[in-house]
Amino acid sequence: MAAGAGTVKAAAFLDRDGVINIDRGYVFRREDFEFVPGTLDAARDLKSLGLALVVVTNQSGIARGYYGPEQFHALTDWMKETFAAHGAALDGVYFCPHHPTEGEAPYRQACGCRKPAPGLLLDAARDLGLDLRRSVLFGDKASDLQAALAAGIPNRVLLGTDGREQPDQVFPGGLATECFRSLGDAVHSNAMRTLLARLPQEPAAA
Repeated sequence: MAAGAGTVKAAAFLDRDGVINIDRGYVFRREDFEFVPGTLDAARDLKSLGLALVVVTNQSGIARGYYGPEQFHALTDWMKETFAAHGAALDGVYFCPHHPTEGEAPYRQACGCRKPAPGLLLDAARDLGLDLRRSVLFGDKASDLQAALAAGIPNRVLLGTDGREQPDQVFPGGLATECFRSLGDAVHSNAMRTLLARLPQEPAAA
């Protein structure tokens, strides 16, 4: 789901399950998809700051045979419509359907797109004309932050899964640059909002 490459932009990358919606495990039906409270408002605020909005999500349920690509795309189309209706149109949705040990070919494979690999982020940057050095990723797992680090994203925000509570995991080596309970809490914090507002204004490094 790519747009033509234009002006190099800063982006806010969002993991899906646990960040955008309640992680019930392999969600592929609309009736099981529940937005984490405050997510759509926060996404609208990110968009208003001039950031591209890109979802990057592992979907090994496809490899495991729990649902097919068609079901994933149908849910994604509805999710995109919902974001757009709230003034937070998504610029792209990138997903990995693979798993290294589960399922059958072609989905059973060691790939470069399954987080913590950076493939989804690199693909989005290429397709959408994004400057990863001026971008931020919001995720609730170490693999999200590791993918961002590998892609060269300096702002890596760890959120509590489902927005329930402040994350209690501590990752070594400065993997998380900030920690918040939810996307809404992150976007509406004074310090984070100042950072986010600055990203679209900064020129790309030479």
